[in-house]
Amino acid sequence: MSNLAARLRARRAHTRTRRAVSKAIDTATTTTMRDELITLAQTHGYQKSKPRV
Repeated sequence: MSNLAARLRARRAHTRTRRAVSKAIDTATTTTMRDELITLAQTHGYQKSKPRV
């Protein structure tokens, strides 16, 4: 049971980080900073998710 709980915590943490990265990209003040954040996100696997329809 603890393995399942650990996986759920990890998934929530990943989602929280992805949301924070997306927000940082959306609110970046300069295009250079935005590009840097996008590159960082892609490198670490936190790509901006596609909006749900």
